[in-house]
Amino acid sequence: MKSIAIMLLVFISVASADPIEIGSRRELFVDDYLIQKMEGNLELRLHHPTPQEIVLNHDETWEGTGSSYHSVFKDGDLYRMYYKAWHIDVSEGTLDTSRHPLYCCYAESEDGITWRKPKLGLHEFEGSVENNIAIVSESVGELNVDAGHPAVFKDPNPSAANESRYKAILRSSDPNGLIIYHSPDGLSWSHLFDEPILRLKGAFDSQNLAFWDSKIQRYRGYWRVFSGGTITDTEWKPEGVRAIRTGQSDDLRYWDHLANLTYENSPDEHLYTNGVQPYHRAPHILIGLPTRYIERENQAPMKSLPDQDNRVQRAVARERYGHALTEGLFMSSRDGIHFKRWNEAFLRPGPERTGTWLYGAHYLAWGVVETESSLSDAPNVLSLYASEDYWHGKGSALRRYTLRLDGFVSASANWEGGNILTNPFTFKGDKLELNFSSSAAGHVRIEIQDTKGNPISGFALEDCPPYFGDSVSRAIEWKNESDLSKLSGQPIQLLFELKDADLYSFRFN
Repeated sequence: MKSIAIMLLVFISVASADPIEIGSRRELFVDDYLIQKMEGNLELRLHHPTPQEIVLNHDETWEGTGSSYHSVFKDGDLYRMYYKAWHIDVSEGTLDTSRHPLYCCYAESEDGITWRKPKLGLHEFEGSVENNIAIVSESVGELNVDAGHPAVFKDPNPSAANESRYKAILRSSDPNGLIIYHSPDGLSWSHLFDEPILRLKGAFDSQNLAFWDSKIQRYRGYWRVFSGGTITDTEWKPEGVRAIRTGQSDDLRYWDHLANLTYENSPDEHLYTNGVQPYHRAPHILIGLPTRYIERENQAPMKSLPDQDNRVQRAVARERYGHALTEGLFMSSRDGIHFKRWNEAFLRPGPERTGTWLYGAHYLAWGVVETESSLSDAPNVLSLYASEDYWHGKGSALRRYTLRLDGFVSASANWEGGNILTNPFTFKGDKLELNFSSSAAGHVRIEIQDTKGNPISGFALEDCPPYFGDSVSRAIEWKNESDLSKLSGQPIQLLFELKDADLYSFRFN
């Protein structure tokens, strides 16, 4: 009787809750926000990006062996990329970083696939300005700029001045904090404020970032902290695991709503980066691509990995440099603080080969962009970029990976099939579009219900033909109905029937 009462209370609370207003926005299945119930052989499945070509070899003398912390974004017809350039010599049990200071370098592309390093002529290296160095580490008044921890974005804030259309978040080496640079063209940079922001509010030894969030009409920031430790007016003492903190600001200078990120059913583990960004096809959803750092013991499995000479050299200098491993994760959030984080790796280190399965490898760049598919007549794909060969050989490299549009997570059903029932919501539009794929024998069907679970006349399952195929935007029609305008603004819920199929997103249009 007690269990029945609990179930009844849950049903009443769901039934009586105000319907979610989704308007005409695209909804992804990266969380259970819209899911009321799942039945049958169906699950939310994390997908993994497909490796493509190396798009950049960081083999210039000024880039060194430790290029990383890439920022990538589409800017009109141009793709822009900014990244850390750092040289590290590992030999005879020592790490030597004295060749040159940290730089922020720049690359660009017309298609997001073939990249070039333009000779900017801005900063001198070994007597020449024929390089792609965009920002240098330097002292500017009381600012001690560390250009090697960059996060760069184009600011869509309608109030941003033209001379500040591009922003860069850099680390302050002393005093502790972050430094904001701005630029009118993404190439000529200067500091925006005369002193660091967020002083003593984090550790900052990572890619710390900020962006304009159109949903809240404020800036959000995400940066490195430790889960424990103490903060005083003059000192930050980190303890615990590497974690992520966030805050909000109207002007990038003064910050409030500071909070450490929380997660749903995820372990307390080291996260080196965060990669949080609004997903451009559904900007009300924030996605994150953090780097997981895990230390492994130097036993037989570790000794079976490639690059043993390099691994041993690193370990002699500092044990964790030889025996720690890094990989990419995926997470998402609706409020920017609490995230659904998948414990399974999003980007695994992959097949064992030179330059992989090492500390510093597979850091995902900040930025997910659309590029053309390598298949003719196929829709665009998402391109992501991740580092390889960190502290290795002549220099590190950047590899492109691809994923279908909205393809991070799907509601996935096997041959036996299953159903998803959404929470009640209202929409705006006159047609329903799905991003889905099926086998030739599989299908997706959709029923539109009222909030009591009754099929709406003309939109029952038996009225919907089985849809099969692989499309990022398939308009759904029922036998005698295709125009949904009469239901626009009314509370409804959807029942999706899936058989050997994946459903990635839906949208009313």
